[in-house]
Amino acid sequence: QVIKCKAAVLWEANKPFAIEEVEVAPPKTHEVRIKIVATGICRSDDHVVTGALVMPFPIILGHEAAGVVESVGEGVTSMKPGDKVIPLFVPQCGECSSCLSTKGNLCSKNDICSAAGLMPDGTTRFTCKGKAVHHFIGTSTFTEYTVVHESAAAKIDSAAPLEKVCLIGCGFSTGYGAAVQTAKVEPGSTCAVFGLGGVGLSVVMGCKAAGASRIIAVDINKDKFAKAKELGATDCVNPKDFKKPVEEVLTEMTSHGVDYSFEVIGRTETMTAALACCHNNYGVSVIVGVPPAAQKISFDPMLLFTGRTWKGSVFGGWKSKDSVPKLVADYMKKKFVLDPLITHTLPLTKINEGFELLRTGK
Repeated sequence: QVIKCKAAVLWEANKPFAIEEVEVAPPKTHEVRIKIVATGICRSDDHVVTGALVMPFPIILGHEAAGVVESVGEGVTSMKPGDKVIPLFVPQCGECSSCLSTKGNLCSKNDICSAAGLMPDGTTRFTCKGKAVHHFIGTSTFTEYTVVHESAAAKIDSAAPLEKVCLIGCGFSTGYGAAVQTAKVEPGSTCAVFGLGGVGLSVVMGCKAAGASRIIAVDINKDKFAKAKELGATDCVNPKDFKKPVEEVLTEMTSHGVDYSFEVIGRTETMTAALACCHNNYGVSVIVGVPPAAQKISFDPMLLFTGRTWKGSVFGGWKSKDSVPKLVADYMKKKFVLDPLITHTLPLTKINEGFELLRTGK
């Protein structure tokens, strides 16, 4: 059956979301239809609103969520109606070169790179006012019901609180994994984290869990510092407090630069600053924030020639379908906390207020 439900539709860039009645088609072969219980707001969603991440319109955004399977299409074996699941914006098909490699996690079936805004078969399951509405990176969670491919959902513990573990769908896993999986931070090392939103705070938690002895949190909003310290930051630096570039400040603080740095903002200037502040010979810098469209970085190649490593990390380097259920299990065993990352809880109808809170750093 087609389901009629509420969704937040973005008809065009730089406009508010419209709460509309949409029709959600039944799942086709190897697809699942999910009742979304909770979804987080992420800066990557806002990048589509502002045009920094180019996607087709109209579109239903949202990619950090948890819900319950409502129905399944033919051939679906990994989940059934009633199962609790987390949609995966990085799917895991198990067959492409990245899925088959122990070194990779960015499944080739993802829609981040192609930005088609469609299901893997090239069609959409959403209609609104007679118009086809695009999907967002294979998830589209700003709706009461969504349809995803079976490879883009992970079945999780039936006792998990969905309004908390939805963060494992993006923010927490992305940040925590950037530290423990991508960078492989070692005990006793020094780290710098640029940007203290939900993902940046999750990087701080990952560095702490990995045993880093010094974690320097960097943000131009000093209101973020108390929570960063609560979660493990040892020092907090506001670049606005200094006349010199922040990379020089960090290098002086650590006498030779940090072992690991993380850029969790998505700005080219901070990406090069994060690279420059890590040790000139064996420092590792990880880009976690989504880079803005059509912007290029220019930097002195000597920064890399001396031995630094520059890496990117998508979804924290986790193989999604394998790792998400394990991360949920770890949360249930209290191996990490999620509550400090949740600042506000709003109904779907107040989604525009939620984005305002994001944009004002609240």
